[in-house]
Amino acid sequence: MEENRKDIKKDSEILAEIYRNAQLALTSISDILPEVEDDGIRGEIIREHEEYERICGEAANLAKRYDLDLKEPNPMKKAMMWTAIKMDTAKDNSANHIAEMMIKGTVNGITCLKTSLSESEHVMDAEVKKLLCDLIAVEESFETKLKAYL
Repeated sequence: MEENRKDIKKDSEILAEIYRNAQLALTSISDILPEVEDDGIRGEIIREHEEYERICGEAANLAKRYDLDLKEPNPMKKAMMWTAIKMDTAKDNSANHIAEMMIKGTVNGITCLKTSLSESEHVMDAEVKKLLCDLIAVEESFETKLKAYL
């Protein structure tokens, strides 16, 4: 039976992935924002932060309804991201470079989320699928907007 395939993720796993993705994005933005001097890209990054907060809130509300406990991202991963961001922006904190860094993270997130969608969309709860598709669309729009700074 197709639902028993190992690559199909449960709704709880997808919801955890959505939350983790948005939390890591929030952490990255908080780490990079103090290094941003260009007002244009600063405004875009702040708007992105607001969208990721909205997604986190929606994921948390869904998790509460399904009685799921969402975990925060691994502290070691967050520390490694902070170090990489600080080292990378110390060399170059131009709008172009900041956009490049943000795009790399965004594309990585899109890739993971789209993989989960394609592997499990036929068995996914409608609300979880809607939130996943919303996050993918938001991240794709961020990628497009950030490319203007390259």
